[in-house]
Amino acid sequence: MRRIYDITLTVTTEMPVWPGDPTVLMERFSRIEAGGDANISRISMGVHTGTHLDAPYHFFQGGRGVDELPLEVLIGPATVVRIPDSVDLITEDVLDAASIPAGVTRLLLRTRNSRYWARKTPVFHKDFTAISPDGAEMLVEMGIHLVGVDYLSVAPYRDPLPTHRILLGAGVIALEGLDLSKTPPGEYQLVALPVKLGGCDGAPMRAVLIAD
Repeated sequence: MRRIYDITLTVTTEMPVWPGDPTVLMERFSRIEAGGDANISRISMGVHTGTHLDAPYHFFQGGRGVDELPLEVLIGPATVVRIPDSVDLITEDVLDAASIPAGVTRLLLRTRNSRYWARKTPVFHKDFTAISPDGAEMLVEMGIHLVGVDYLSVAPYRDPLPTHRILLGAGVIALEGLDLSKTPPGEYQLVALPVKLGGCDGAPMRAVLIAD
């Protein structure tokens, strides 16, 4: 019997966001208890909030927007790899030691970051584990088409540009803010569908992993 893992963060007004990004604002515009015919809510937040993806336009003027990303990359077989808690930076050496199976094109990296989501902490952690530039170059060389991480950026907090530019410049889709805290390492079917925002640099999404 198949099992479905929801690896999407719940969007709330208390969730952490990247420093300087818009915070989440949610309110009910129409309330039944106030005489409205229906409850109608509105939301304001940055497109890189919670579980989301980066489109090339995020770092490349003229790059593809969210609505131009290929669905065949966002849906299909994916491998979850567990990175040791001792790792602060996912370098080429770390990826080599992870023994990633040959032929993998969708790779999700579960790190010590996942414990932040398990604890439901509202604090943004600047010391999250991320991918180094040489790690990003190795992923491109491996033929990875999609890489996902369990915090709000694939790149280190203090130097986010190089890793993003290497991945997005090579057409690798970056999934960020995944909640892998309850997902064991292994092989799955991934479905990661962003909101179809025309010409946008990123978008929130609902992501699930399906295990047979």
